[in-house]
Amino acid sequence: MQAIKCRLPINSSRLVTTAGVIIRREHKEYSSLTIEKLNPLVKEVEYAVRDIANYIQQRDGYPSDPNNIYLCNGASDGIKTIIKLLMNHNPKKPSGIMIPVPHIPLYSATLSEYGAHQIDYYLDEDNNWALNIDELERGLNESKDRSAPCGIVIINPGNPTGQVLSSENIKNVIRFAHKHQLFILADEVYQENVYLPGSKFFSFKQALMDLGAPYNHMEMGIEYLIFCFSISIFVFSYLPASFHSASKGWHGECGSRGGYYELINVDKDVKVQVNKFISAYLCSTTWGQAVMAAIINPPKEGEPSYELYKQERLTVVNRLKEKADLVSRLFNSVEDVRYSAIIGAMYAFPRIEIPKKAIEYAKSKNMAPDAFYCFRLLEKTGICVVPGSAFKQRPGTHHLRTTILPPVDQMKDMVERFRTFHVSFLREWK
Repeated sequence: MQAIKCRLPINSSRLVTTAGVIIRREHKEYSSLTIEKLNPLVKEVEYAVRDIANYIQQRDGYPSDPNNIYLCNGASDGIKTIIKLLMNHNPKKPSGIMIPVPHIPLYSATLSEYGAHQIDYYLDEDNNWALNIDELERGLNESKDRSAPCGIVIINPGNPTGQVLSSENIKNVIRFAHKHQLFILADEVYQENVYLPGSKFFSFKQALMDLGAPYNHMEMGIEYLIFCFSISIFVFSYLPASFHSASKGWHGECGSRGGYYELINVDKDVKVQVNKFISAYLCSTTWGQAVMAAIINPPKEGEPSYELYKQERLTVVNRLKEKADLVSRLFNSVEDVRYSAIIGAMYAFPRIEIPKKAIEYAKSKNMAPDAFYCFRLLEKTGICVVPGSAFKQRPGTHHLRTTILPPVDQMKDMVERFRTFHVSFLREWK
């Protein structure tokens, strides 16, 4: 359980009033919730947005305005809100959003729900799933006759691919978005999950500000991109929005439904309309907001709960690093399995070679080849994974996704059972 301002040991909920919490309560930061403590327009907990702004400023080295931060019921809720605001409601030439392949179904499902056009761009698997600007140009150019491109989604660190983008790669994406006047949706929910030595998470906001003019003043006013409230029409901007969540990181507080997004360089008139739109819905849960604030503002050195927090965080992070390295090595040792190292996030996404005979059989059953493979894996071993076709993938390739969250001994056992199955599968279908 994530206590407000204090990470508690397992099975110790009775300690929820430990000294670390009492100190914050005495400072009146976490005292009883009243209407005066809520944002007057969208009813957010004031201390939460303030703490999040401080966190972003410390992370990136650039100011963050609490008034540009919006709390939501998990990052998914915020992502759907922003995508909805980008819609032009033109069935003949709908808004087009660029999304990576592979990607989590949240994006393709949301675009389908809102009637948007999905613009696929393929990540470069041979280069640790980096973003290739030529590939972005290809995807954009091929979509212009069918849609009005207005946004690009970047998932960093990647899900399901586990890559962590370099600062230069991010800057190139920003230059691309600026050139084509695209709204950047930076899905950064795994920003605390970076494992490979020498790798580091860079936020899109930091890269944007580091670039300087004209990029750090991307004022986001596209002449032809509109969204509607009632009978009024307002220009929406191509500013970046970055998303974070309580569900990921080392804490994994999925059930709290905490999350936020920051709109960067937002025009004041646009902001009024964004606030108006959001205010038409119920605010995110106050519990989720409080948990999000506690996560990004943990106990500090010298405070009563700091040593316990430090110990538990290091334990969880080191275990995740160990499992990321272990799974990478084990999958790469399996015949006809190709795998890039897990640099970040919580998933392994190995590429598997499926014999032609098995591919033809799967197609005769109206199944994706990797779905057929994964069902056979489940039937023979009890191992449940997700086929790469569920995330889309480059034609002619096959993958599967599995998590690295189970204990080390279970991960070792899983990969060994997978190895035995895979060898048997190749022998059967070759």
